[in-house]
Amino acid sequence: MNIEVRELADLGTDARRAFFERDAGVGEVRSDVRDIVERVRREGDVAVREFSNEFDGVQVGNIDVTDAAERAYDEIDDDVREAIEDAAANVREFHEKQVPADWREEFGDGGTRELGRRYRPLDRVGVYAPGGTAAYPSSVLMGVIPAKVAGVEHVAVATPPAEPMNPVTLAAMHVAGADAVYSVGGAQGIAALAYGTETVKAVQKVVGPGNKWVTAAKAEVRGDVDIDFLAGPSEVLVVADETAEARFVAADLVAQAEHDPNASVVAVTDDADLAADVVAEVERQAGERERSETIEAALEGDASGVLLARSMSEAVLFAEEYAAEHLTIQADDDEALLDRIDSAGSVFLGPYTPVAAGDYASGTNHVLPTGGGAKRQGGLSVDHFVRSTTVQRLDREGLSELSETITTLAEAEGLDAHAQSVRERFDE
Repeated sequence: MNIEVRELADLGTDARRAFFERDAGVGEVRSDVRDIVERVRREGDVAVREFSNEFDGVQVGNIDVTDAAERAYDEIDDDVREAIEDAAANVREFHEKQVPADWREEFGDGGTRELGRRYRPLDRVGVYAPGGTAAYPSSVLMGVIPAKVAGVEHVAVATPPAEPMNPVTLAAMHVAGADAVYSVGGAQGIAALAYGTETVKAVQKVVGPGNKWVTAAKAEVRGDVDIDFLAGPSEVLVVADETAEARFVAADLVAQAEHDPNASVVAVTDDADLAADVVAEVERQAGERERSETIEAALEGDASGVLLARSMSEAVLFAEEYAAEHLTIQADDDEALLDRIDSAGSVFLGPYTPVAAGDYASGTNHVLPTGGGAKRQGGLSVDHFVRSTTVQRLDREGLSELSETITTLAEAEGLDAHAQSVRERFDE
C-alpha cells in the first residue's frame, strides 16, 4: 500500500480538485437509471421482479415481506436483538429532542396581529435500506425512527432481495417500527417507492443511503417526490494536533475506508511526527482487517491521504472547505477548533468518540451529506419528515395598522385587487 504524507500547501490544482470535488459517480449511470425508473413507473410489479432477477439474481415471490420482519425479530440471537434495541432507544431519544413545537404569539402594538407556525408530519415516507445478504440494521434505525418520532403514519422500507434475506436487518425494521417492508432494491426500489406498484404504496418522500444507482434514482424521481439529499461514497476528515494518538486517528481512517473502495479518508495535522506515525499505523491496521482490499483501495484513492499543514489555522481552513460527512477533531482544544468550523455533517470530539459511535449507537443520525453537501444542509433528522404551516389572525384594528403598507406595496406591484381586498374591509 502506497501512502505518504503530503504538504497541504504544496498540493497542486488536480490534487486539490480530487479532495474538494468528490464524485459520487451518478452521471455515468444516469441514463440506465432513467430507463429503469420509467419501466417501473409503467409496468409496476412486473418490472420490479424482472430487475430483481437481473441485478440481484433473485426470483422474487412476495414483494411485501412485512411479516418476515416480525418473525426475524424472534429468530435472531438474544445479544444481537438487545444491541438493536439499545441502539434504537438511543436514536429515538436523540431524535425526540428535535420534534418542533407549534407556537403562536402576538406581534405589534395596535390591535390583534397574531402570528404562528404549526408542524404536521408527512403521511407516507419511504426509507431505502442497503442490504441483500449483507446486514445494515443501523441504516434501518437511522431512517425509520426519525420518521416515526415525527409522527409519520406509514413508513415503508425497501431493501434488496436475497435468498435468504438477512434476519438482522429485518429484525431492525420491526424494532424501528416500519409499517411495511418491501423486497426490492436498487434504482427499481426507489422508483417503486416514488410511484407505487400493485404491491408497493407510493410515498411522499424517499430517504436513505445507497450506491450510485440508488443515488441516481433519487435524483431522477426528485420533483415527483421529495428526497433527503444525494449522497455519494462515505468520507471522514480527522483534524489532529500533536496531542492526538496516532493509532486512534488511523483507526478512524481505516474504519471509514472499510465502507467502499471509493470512500474518502483524510487526516490533516500540523505535527510532522504525528503525520508519519499515522501513516505507519494505517499501514499496520489496514493489513489486519478482514476487508483489507477495500480499505487499501480507498486509502490509495486520489481523495484520501495524510496532509501536513503549516499550522492548525491552515488545517481548520482546509476542514471548512472540505465540509466532511464525518469530522473528527482530536486535539487539545477541540472546542475552540470546532467553533471555527461551520460545515460538517456530524462532528466527533475527542479521542474516545470514534465515528463508529455515531454510526451505530450514540443516538445521532448517520445518514449525512457527502461531497461538500454539508455546506448547504445537515444530516437526516425529524425536520425531514414534518411540514410547517404559518398561521395568522388580525382584527380590524390590527389590519388598519398594516393597511397603508399593504396597499402601497400592492399598487407598486400593479396588483390593484390586492390593495382593494384591504380597502373593502373599511368601506362603509
